[in-house]
Amino acid sequence: MLTIKPIHLKTANEFIKQYHRHSLPTIGGKFAIACYNDNRLCGVAVCGRPTARKLDNGLTLEIYRNCTDGTRNACSKLYGACVRIGKDMGYSKIITYILESENGASLKASNFICEGRAGLKKQTGSRQKEYAVAPAEYKQRYAYYV
Repeated sequence: MLTIKPIHLKTANEFIKQYHRHSLPTIGGKFAIACYNDNRLCGVAVCGRPTARKLDNGLTLEIYRNCTDGTRNACSKLYGACVRIGKDMGYSKIITYILESENGASLKASNFICEGRAGLKKQTGSRQKEYAVAPAEYKQRYAYYV
C-alpha cells in the first residue's frame, strides 16, 4: 500500500541523485514529500515557486521533481498529493515540466492538462554546466487548475 509522508529536502535530493534519469537534485523548494510502499521509500516530489519569472504570481506552484524507483502508481500518487497540498496552501495552479520524449501518463492520470512546448531545447549561459546531464530536448508544460 502506498502512503505519502513529509520528507526533508536533503533526503529527497539524495533519492533524486540516485534515481532520476536526467535531472540533478534541486537547489531549494517550499516542501518535499515522499511515497512509501509499506515502509520502503519508493519516490519523492519537490515543489516550490515557478522557475519561470512570468509564472511566479504567488498563486502558482511548480513541481520541480517527481522521482520514483519504478514502483507502480508511485508517480501518480505523488502528483495527486502535490495537488492536494497545493490546493490546501491556496494555490490556484500547479505546473510541472516533462521532456517531449516522455508520454506523461502519470500526469494525465492525475488530471493535468498539457499546455504545450515550453522552455529552451538546451540551457545556455553561465549556469549551463549545472544542467549538462539534461538531454538537449524541448519540454512540455503540464498544468492542474484548482
